[in-house]
Amino acid sequence: MKKSYDIIVIGAGHAGIEASLAAARMGKNTLLITLEKEGVALMPCNPAIGGTAKGHLVREVDALGGQMGISADDALLQIKMLNRGKGPAVFSLRGQEDKALYHEIMLGVLENQDNLEVVYDEVTEIAVRDGEVYGISAAESGFTEAKAVVMATGVYLNGKIIVGEESRESGPIGFRCATGLTRNLLSLGIDIRRFKTGTPARIARDSIDYDKMQLQEGEDDIGKFSFMHEGNLYNQLPCWLTYTNERTHEVIRKNIGRSPLYNGTIKGVGPRYCPSIEDKVMRFPDKTRHQIFVEPEGRDSDLMYIQGMSSSLPKDVQEEMYHTVAGLENARFIRYAYAIEYDCINPFELSSSLAVKRVKGLFSAGQINGSSGYEEAAAQGLIAGINAVKYVDGEHPFVLSRDEAYIGVLIDDLVTKGTNEPYRMMTARAEYRLRLRQDNADLRLTEKAYNAGLATKERYGRTLKRKAEIDEIIAAASKTRVRKENGGIFGRFEDVYVEKTISVKEALKHPGITFEVLKEATDAFDGYSPSALFSAEVMIKYEGYIEKEDAAIRDAKRLEEKVLPADIDYNELTGLRLEARQKLSAIRPATLGQASRISGVSPADITVLLIYLKTVKRTI
Repeated sequence: MKKSYDIIVIGAGHAGIEASLAAARMGKNTLLITLEKEGVALMPCNPAIGGTAKGHLVREVDALGGQMGISADDALLQIKMLNRGKGPAVFSLRGQEDKALYHEIMLGVLENQDNLEVVYDEVTEIAVRDGEVYGISAAESGFTEAKAVVMATGVYLNGKIIVGEESRESGPIGFRCATGLTRNLLSLGIDIRRFKTGTPARIARDSIDYDKMQLQEGEDDIGKFSFMHEGNLYNQLPCWLTYTNERTHEVIRKNIGRSPLYNGTIKGVGPRYCPSIEDKVMRFPDKTRHQIFVEPEGRDSDLMYIQGMSSSLPKDVQEEMYHTVAGLENARFIRYAYAIEYDCINPFELSSSLAVKRVKGLFSAGQINGSSGYEEAAAQGLIAGINAVKYVDGEHPFVLSRDEAYIGVLIDDLVTKGTNEPYRMMTARAEYRLRLRQDNADLRLTEKAYNAGLATKERYGRTLKRKAEIDEIIAAASKTRVRKENGGIFGRFEDVYVEKTISVKEALKHPGITFEVLKEATDAFDGYSPSALFSAEVMIKYEGYIEKEDAAIRDAKRLEEKVLPADIDYNELTGLRLEARQKLSAIRPATLGQASRISGVSPADITVLLIYLKTVKRTI
């Protein structure tokens, strides 16, 4: 191990992996330091990648040159498309992963990456001098110099596992936690919070009665996560669906006083969108059942993940509760469910580049920022890694706006709106969903990543080729015509009546008409790839809506282009309400657009800031 690096990344979870790989691939001498080898790329909760909105993040990380999508494809057990009934803007890939294989793949990628060294040790201090980072100290390896540091510590800071009356200092699934770094962050003036998350029990595969459950199979015609991979996944493992019932709920209700969530043992704030089973039963007493998905942890693993039954109830209550569920009557516990509390930072401490405002050269990514989920972590890690490189090189930061990527929405939400609970990405958080589809992530982002020095020439070439194919399809759709009687295709769909010969482009705007349907009327599109056909079809079918969204984006950019001075004293602007002064002073938004999204800043306050900017401009 050398004693000086360009960039040091703390933590080798999903954020730390992307940050360290980005820094190394952009040519920086990088150290990745983490507690233990077994924790690299760990999936302590659901062994799955993607899901609603999260699939968009994986695709964007991939389009930017990240690793998650590539490794997820190589470890897939099953893949399916979610939200098919809600329109292509919110279609989201979700893949069940081989947990052990994903860890092995990522470990191999890290160990074989040029410019990257991996060390297993506990970081106890981030060294800061005159407001600027200059290295780290670790328990075993001592001091190491660095020009920039990325914190990606996940849920390991003062981690505490809680099961009923039992509790112990621990990281996920019994791994070591980090006990010294929180004190260091507090000494730097960084605002620390306490959050909580949890995970369900792991059940022995051979103790489950699958005949009492509903089979949940994957799809073998939807491609994979990475734009670098072609083809489909055929060798898929099934999952199963079952439900809780009134007996399950009665077990929970009669033991609720023993729940750490309800007796005051747990102090941390948990995720609203992924509550424990006891929380669901108590908060929604009208619900007679809740969905439970039973999912494999690996091809060769004897563990089944019981999604939907996260809990911190005592072990005896867990056994009684699980055994009431159809198919789990004889379930044998390999690992009990638990809650975990951990320290994280207030994301208001960060700028849009994920730089810590108080300390130059210090960046932060992942669950330490108050987010949840592997995908949210990977997205932040990639951006933090890129911006650590930009900082070392003295260049402007790499920032994605809300109209460019879900990653832009995620980071802007965190640093502008903050979060009082573990943040989860959802499609509803994105204003421009038709523009930010998962199928066009490469068209939106790969050129930016290539220009930034991360995406490879091969990846950029693939994107240009796919873009040209899509453009060719759209052009051909305007020229190619189909007769109304061809195959009787139009008559099959309700409320669709065509009186004349029309272009394929016009035909696609009818409900139910797709390129797949039009194969019966023309062979003009037989040679094109399914992914290019799908992207072209969406662009044609929703052309009018996309144009309206583009107009809204142009209007929003007018505020984003108005930069607020970094040294502005909001307390001197008497027209601002007190709450607005306090929020603006604490968050210090970079632009008027960012200021407009801060909770507690009203349209009237934005008008005051507009007048101020005009006044300043006149005096310059």
